[in-house]
Amino acid sequence: MTVLSVNLNKVALLRNARGGDTPSVVGAARTVLTAGGQGITVHPRPDQRHIRPHDVTDLAALLKADYPDIELNIEGNPFAGPRDNGFPGFDALIETARPAQATLVPDTDNQLTSDHGWDLTGDTARLEDTIARYQGLGARVSLFMDPDPDQIDRARACGADRIELYTGPFAEVVWAHGIDAPESLDSFERYRAAARHAVAAGLGVNAGHDLDLVNLPLFRRIREVAEVSIGHALISDALDMGLTAAVKAYLAALQEDS
Repeated sequence: MTVLSVNLNKVALLRNARGGDTPSVVGAARTVLTAGGQGITVHPRPDQRHIRPHDVTDLAALLKADYPDIELNIEGNPFAGPRDNGFPGFDALIETARPAQATLVPDTDNQLTSDHGWDLTGDTARLEDTIARYQGLGARVSLFMDPDPDQIDRARACGADRIELYTGPFAEVVWAHGIDAPESLDSFERYRAAARHAVAAGLGVNAGHDLDLVNLPLFRRIREVAEVSIGHALISDALDMGLTAAVKAYLAALQEDS
């Protein structure tokens, strides 16, 4: 069964637009988990546009105290160091929060959102050292990857436990052509083949980026996917249906028979 980890970045973005603690990131996490959400994801960026360091530690404390069976997934660029604005560096966040999973993403400070997976054809020694260090801190390490079998093999060689398939291109094809179009089915098959290749290589498979209630019923047919991380679409849908109902709608989409 594919589990749902809810990304709370957009809750923090709305809070930061006004200041204060409304809406509460911790409060949203409680609502998500009460509704049946199976994980919490955050992607703290160096510019602190949404999730901030205290959110990471607050969520880690919440899960440890009240939801010990729920996993915290921290996403980000492992090479993002400290900034003058108070961002302590990604390493420090992992060391402090000790998440169940660290998803490493090759984004830069000025990216609007993550838009590509790792290119592992060059020197990966620094990344390999980072993966081993995070594993030593108790984290399962996942690398954000395109559905490219060669790159997936390289992720395994780097020592990763899982990959997270970057699903933005799949979502774009569905938006452009419709869920039943040949182009969408071709994209789906590419991702299914990549997931199967990863599992055969000894990797677990996660997926995320622009998955929504339209494309998820198709994508969930990839049985090899252990976890999806969904934030923007789910929080957007929550504006219409409420956060509890949105979480339940996404859980239902994951559980529908193929």
